[in-house]
Amino acid sequence: MFKTALVDRETTHPGVLPLDLFAAIESLKKELNAVILAHYYQEPDIQDIADFIGDSLQLAKAAANTNADAIVFAGVHFMAETAKILNPDKLVLLPDLNAGCSLADSCPAEAFAAFKAAHPDHLVVSYINCSADIKAMSDIICTSSNAVKIVQQIPKDQPIIFAPDRNLGRYVMEQTGRDMLLWDGSCIVHETFSEKKIVQLKIAHPEAEAIAHPECETSILRHANYIGSTAALLTYCQNSAAQEFIVATEPGIIHQMQKLAPQKRFIPAPPMNNCNCNECPFMRLNTLEKVYWAMKNRTPEITMSEDIRLAALRPMQRMLEMSV
Repeated sequence: MFKTALVDRETTHPGVLPLDLFAAIESLKKELNAVILAHYYQEPDIQDIADFIGDSLQLAKAAANTNADAIVFAGVHFMAETAKILNPDKLVLLPDLNAGCSLADSCPAEAFAAFKAAHPDHLVVSYINCSADIKAMSDIICTSSNAVKIVQQIPKDQPIIFAPDRNLGRYVMEQTGRDMLLWDGSCIVHETFSEKKIVQLKIAHPEAEAIAHPECETSILRHANYIGSTAALLTYCQNSAAQEFIVATEPGIIHQMQKLAPQKRFIPAPPMNNCNCNECPFMRLNTLEKVYWAMKNRTPEITMSEDIRLAALRPMQRMLEMSV
């Protein structure tokens, strides 16, 4: 079922890595009755061993519906926290605790609490890419897949704070015609794409369609033929008649695009500098070896206080109810 993953035997963790990591992870999965959830931005090997691959909304639903005893979350910290919020009695493992999120970090809890207190009449809609503390201060959670749909269901006379991503917030405002108060946060990956280089790519590939995630800046979105969440971008590529795509989001998703549409060409949108800045450094902290050690040692485990979990659960449940 699994291809063989040959690795060098090393001792960066206690013990020695097995020769075939794929087989070892499969064995541990059965031993733990575990499910492996992976985001589209994970490295290809991790995507290939995952039981479920998705964007934030899909992964939240998968976490809410799993019957497994343990969840191994190959993503970033806020995603594993979300799984724990929805599954308090399950073991939730994150392969690398340092796999954080620049967007979540751009919204510190203490500063946001003061911001919210200054606007007591506002309803708080928070993008799922935030910490459990921010979720606990929110009224409704949203994802890039459902943000427009969520905001459209809120009465038009209700003032809204949208946090933490200003770029997604601007996009939602344009799509809904709503005026929202935006927290000034952003994702380092989605702000690195070069408008000039994308225009040059479009000139060099005139038949290619540019597709972009709404976390990108407005200067990038205006060149896109299609804007959507990671899952929506994937579906669009499958259904579009175009044979080439310029992809303005984290390039990890291209692995799935190529698997689902192998006859098509996918060109990662370049960053402003000659670097790998279009790759999320936090997502890439997770490796196949770390997945193995997390399952083998039952750590690092995600934990939180029950007060925070319950407060964060309520806006998550509202999101799931409003996303049906």
